Amino acid sequence: MSTTPPEASRPSYGLPNLPAGARLPIPGNAEFAVYLIALIVAWLVCWFSDKLDAGSWFNFFTFATVAYILSRGIAKASRVLEQ
Repeated sequence: MSTTPPEASRPSYGLPNLPAGARLPIPGNAEFAVYLIALIVAWLVCWFSDKLDAGSWFNFFTFATVAYILSRGIAKASRVLEQ
């Protein structure tokens, strides 16, 4: 019978010793894709509309970017591991 804990027996591949529940982030996510699609749709609406101009699109871009950054911060804060 082995006395080595299961965590120590797995290969580390040069990565730091992370807690059992820690995960590395995966590049790209669905939120970013939705953010880009929303910006492209807003750009097209402003381009084809007679009442909306570049300033309207820039205001949407600013508010959408702030909302996206806040949502990512909240999502990351919810995954903080207590040690």
